[in-house]
Amino acid sequence: MYAEERQQLIRDRARAQGRVDVAALAAEFDVTPETVRRDLTVLERAGLLRRVHGGAIPVERLGFEPAFATRDTVLTAEKERIGKAALALVPDEGAILIDAGSTTGRLAEQLPSDRELTVVTNSLTIAFTLSSRSNITLMLLGGRLRSRTLAAVDRWALQALADTFVEVAFVGTNGVSVERGLTTPNTAEAMIKQAMIRSARRTVLLADHTKVGNDHFARFGSLAEIDSFVTDDGLDAQTAQDIEASGPTVIRA
Repeated sequence: MYAEERQQLIRDRARAQGRVDVAALAAEFDVTPETVRRDLTVLERAGLLRRVHGGAIPVERLGFEPAFATRDTVLTAEKERIGKAALALVPDEGAILIDAGSTTGRLAEQLPSDRELTVVTNSLTIAFTLSSRSNITLMLLGGRLRSRTLAAVDRWALQALADTFVEVAFVGTNGVSVERGLTTPNTAEAMIKQAMIRSARRTVLLADHTKVGNDHFARFGSLAEIDSFVTDDGLDAQTAQDIEASGPTVIRA
């Protein structure tokens, strides 16, 4: 296969899936990862893709926010491991906050049944997950419900968070980088995430490795504001060290 043909396939794949992974492309095309990285560089210079950690995303999708149902079916094994690893950071008692998201949702599903907890969330799906748990006092934030993320946002939710203080906030993100910190495509979601960080004694970021190096429109926090970053083992050791140098302890599940 000629390089131009391979690059066109990579571009089409990125547009269809929202992201391409270097290792997966190398295996599919039976070429070295270095060859794929050169292809990605060519496509980036042509303004067609943007390189991110471990792969690339199409330029036209940099501001794109996939629906919750779509995100919930991607990298499910990694998200399960992240949720399980985050259990070690759940206090024995008291109040925690769980942000809306497909990865934070995995933590909610695995919360232990042997301890009394108050859980504050802005997520409709997480609220449904926890609604029948007798050991959990569920506090659902009000506000405008975004259909794309099934998360409550805007003034009502912000007012409630201003009067809330929890031991740990488990927060998700669309992007995280040393240069830009924590970012998300939507400004309303960004304001809620900022308020969640302010309302917690400690903040734990939950995100799979594909979010690393990915920057979005609205910045809602810095790495220095995060105590722990729980991700999967797709994040390489050097990048993990770079992130730790900016603040949080990195846990690769």
